[in-house]
Amino acid sequence: MNEILARWNQLPFTDAVGEVISCCGSKSWAQLLAGRRPITSESSLLAASDDIWRSLDPSDWLEALHAHPRIGESSTKVPVGSQSQSWSRQEQGQVRTANEAVKTELAGANRAYEQRFGHIFIVCATGKSASEILAILRRRMQNDGNTELREAADEQRQITQLRLKKWLGV
Repeated sequence: MNEILARWNQLPFTDAVGEVISCCGSKSWAQLLAGRRPITSESSLLAASDDIWRSLDPSDWLEALHAHPRIGESSTKVPVGSQSQSWSRQEQGQVRTANEAVKTELAGANRAYEQRFGHIFIVCATGKSASEILAILRRRMQNDGNTELREAADEQRQITQLRLKKWLGV
């Protein structure tokens, strides 16, 4: 068994929640995941995470979305831990190095998205250029509100999977 997972299984509930909240900003998700312990393998952890995520209310999804900075920014609407901030910087690494014209377009598109949908635009940015992210944002602006919330939630699910793997050191 992974050493981090073995240690996490032994933590008091509140500490266990605190360890995984940086992987996904939904308190309900973190509490339900900690409540499933002991979890004995990476694959079991990832499957439990997905099961829990898909069972949550849209308000829990929105809570997780608010724990992310806008694409191209480093601050969030709500306080988050340093680990979550560090991962966000890594995940958005290619956006920081984009040319200023693309960054400006992305900032404007972010504002338009938030006005339309009432929450930040989220995408699993790992490995994507700023131009690719901008194209995804523009495509998703065509979604209706319900479709977009589900797409945003699935992007968050993908981010959570990546972060859980980073947390485990795999």
